[in-house]
Amino acid sequence: MQATSTGLLGVGYEGRNLSEFVDQLIADSVEHLVDVRLTPISRKPGFSKNALREALAAVGIGYEHRPELGNPRPNRAGFSGDERALHRARTVYAATLSEPAAAQAVQDLAVMAQSARVAVLCFEADQDRCHRHVVLTHVAKRRVSKADSRRPAR
Repeated sequence: MQATSTGLLGVGYEGRNLSEFVDQLIADSVEHLVDVRLTPISRKPGFSKNALREALAAVGIGYEHRPELGNPRPNRAGFSGDERALHRARTVYAATLSEPAAAQAVQDLAVMAQSARVAVLCFEADQDRCHRHVVLTHVAKRRVSKADSRRPAR
């Protein structure tokens, strides 16, 4: 897990079981988890949307799925490719964040992170090889005005 200065962490569950994953969220004082997988289904027990929501609720951590921040399937391979492919995949994904729903989700994350410790979730353990790296970068660049911060997140 890597912390950012915006009140956000990026988290991946690759190589972890549900219990150790939740324990780490608790240790990192996470209050809310935002799932940025396009499709929140997993073959790993406990990491599909409803099971994960229930496990987090049991320890007082909120859960929210934001599919508008998911990485389109055709763009995924680039994140595990060479440096050129990685750069191209990040560029393609970053362009999707300008779509209205995605831009609003980035704004909502920025607002939420002003008052809570928020974890942004995807599968990949290596954040540099995951689209959540791009999400966190965009949120960190986002300036949140006082008017925006009064608007509740979705």
